[in-house]
Amino acid sequence: MPTDGAVAAPHRASRPDQPLTTLRVRSLDLAWGRRTYVMAIVNATPDSFSGDGLLARGGSAAEAAADLATAAVAAGADLVDVGGESTRPGAGPVSADEEIARVVPAIAAIRERTDAPISVDTAKAEVARAALDAGADLVNDVWGLRADPALAVLVAERAVPVVIMHNRAAAGRVALRDRLGGHVVGVDYQDLLGDVARELLQSVAVARAAGILDARIILDPGIGFGKTRAQNLELLDRVDAIRALGFPLLVGTSRKSFIGLTLDLPPDDRLEGTAATVAVAIARGADIVRVHDVAPMVRVARMVDAIIRR
Repeated sequence: MPTDGAVAAPHRASRPDQPLTTLRVRSLDLAWGRRTYVMAIVNATPDSFSGDGLLARGGSAAEAAADLATAAVAAGADLVDVGGESTRPGAGPVSADEEIARVVPAIAAIRERTDAPISVDTAKAEVARAALDAGADLVNDVWGLRADPALAVLVAERAVPVVIMHNRAAAGRVALRDRLGGHVVGVDYQDLLGDVARELLQSVAVARAAGILDARIILDPGIGFGKTRAQNLELLDRVDAIRALGFPLLVGTSRKSFIGLTLDLPPDDRLEGTAATVAVAIARGADIVRVHDVAPMVRVARMVDAIIRR
């Protein structure tokens, strides 16, 4: 449980016996438990698994990112997440210089258009520093502060929130299916929920050791990262066990391969499957959902909130 003054948010806002906490991010008050917050995905990459990489479209990627972000905010997104390195299964690494060249102009262009909080999706301290200088407000690390020891120190110094994600991507073998994209196979867990919780808390310990306050930590169970289709389905169904660790929870299922493998559909035809996973995530305690298709997922979030947070 948090130890620096942050109080665990209740599963539902209808439980007044458990006080709510609020995290201020730029102009947004994230009042955990009051409602679900929607994070819009902006991929400043040429090789996104879902085909939405802005660098593959030609023209000004920064202006395209700003157009996409402002449209997302107009459609109801609360936050915008900008990434410059593809995390699709089998993707190659990107240098810090290249990643900076991708995300910094995009973030600067978005910041000129909107005051909505911007997250930078990176595991590199050098990239995060440049992104925060350009106008980003929080850091989203898919490697849970384990890839670059300097990142946790930077987050603490800047006093910004951080999303810590669980990831065993390096432990699995990538299987490729042309129509459905890549997915991870052969990942071994002794106890899926227990292992994910334990490894997330190890990352939390890294954050605390660097001086990051618990109140600025958000956990992500890492659905789609180092988990098989069956493991992703189980983790999503039982993600309330991760929420019970006492930290706000971000869940990202949008267009991911476990949806495609379940429904036998390519990434651009997974809207309904994504909607189902978003609804389940919220019902199980997710505070933030990270999505590509903002308008329909905002509607899903509002409907589920009306049911479970009335």
